[in-house]
Amino acid sequence: MSAALLRETASELGALIQELGGQTRMPLMPGYAVRILDGNALAATDHRLKVLRSVGAAPLPGKSLVVLDPDSRLAVNLFPCEDGHAQERRLFDQVLATVEAQQLWIADRNMCTLRFLFGIAKREASFVIREHQNLPWKAISDLISVGLVESGELFEQEIRIEQDGESLHIRRVVLRLSKLTRHDEREIVFLTNLPITVASAALVSQLYRERWQIEKLFLTVTMNFEEEINTLAYPQAALFSFSLALVTYNILATIRAVLGAVHGVEKMDVELSDFYMVDEIQGTYRGMMISIPEEHWRVFGEMAWTDLIEQLKELSAKATLKRFLKQPRKKKTPQPKRVKDPKHPHVSTAKLLSQG
Repeated sequence: MSAALLRETASELGALIQELGGQTRMPLMPGYAVRILDGNALAATDHRLKVLRSVGAAPLPGKSLVVLDPDSRLAVNLFPCEDGHAQERRLFDQVLATVEAQQLWIADRNMCTLRFLFGIAKREASFVIREHQNLPWKAISDLISVGLVESGELFEQEIRIEQDGESLHIRRVVLRLSKLTRHDEREIVFLTNLPITVASAALVSQLYRERWQIEKLFLTVTMNFEEEINTLAYPQAALFSFSLALVTYNILATIRAVLGAVHGVEKMDVELSDFYMVDEIQGTYRGMMISIPEEHWRVFGEMAWTDLIEQLKELSAKATLKRFLKQPRKKKTPQPKRVKDPKHPHVSTAKLLSQG
């Protein structure tokens, strides 16, 4: 039910965004329906259930795989799992059942398995997935330099992977970074079956960088929509709460699309703050529900698409966007080194202020 709720609402909101003018944002990869896949593990809950009260370990209520459509910015599918210890790979068959031709799937190295790569290719779809170090492959060509990008130098080679007597020729793109990552990695390696005539090595690297969009989704639902409620110890309740947070995120993405159709998409992406928008909605929602009778809301559910879109655009034109702009990040002031005296573990703030 949690997954179906997200799929149905995402389908309707996606149609609304398309009618609004889905071409206002350039497609990430023209000719392909792009899907970004990533896993999300729910945080540990309180020990509220009887079976948990004598357990010292942190109880995990579940995890899921989430699919994001980066062109509409909507979470379009959810694959929930009640077993918090289960590997994400247990859900791959469910994901593969939804893969369609001319889709492009982008994912991290946790999704880099022979079964998953072959499954996508067999369905006439494409992938850009970060290489897992345990994936077996054989080189067909040498690794050669193909150019420079802002973050480093790109190399490429053709390789072959094999499974159950079948083989698949794919491209291996290596980005040798000019600076180490936060995990002290010098190289990032991508695997793709996109033809070189369709996507250069630089484009493959850029496509993988779009994974930040789903990371931003998880950050938004965590910070603004209480996706993880530590009192929901029952796995089904916790996963349902997470699906509702994704639905709410999709509503926010739709509001952004409506505002973008009127005020410009680039302005929405760069300047508008999710926090301020959510704060505004939360602050006025209860009052609106009290002051405006239910029958006055039904008209929106009965409107034709064209009438609803025109109404949304009219309301968006009246929005004062400067109330919801991001605060510019100030340059951090270097912190002085703190001196700790073991003989004096405490200080009086009042005394220090008087001395200053």
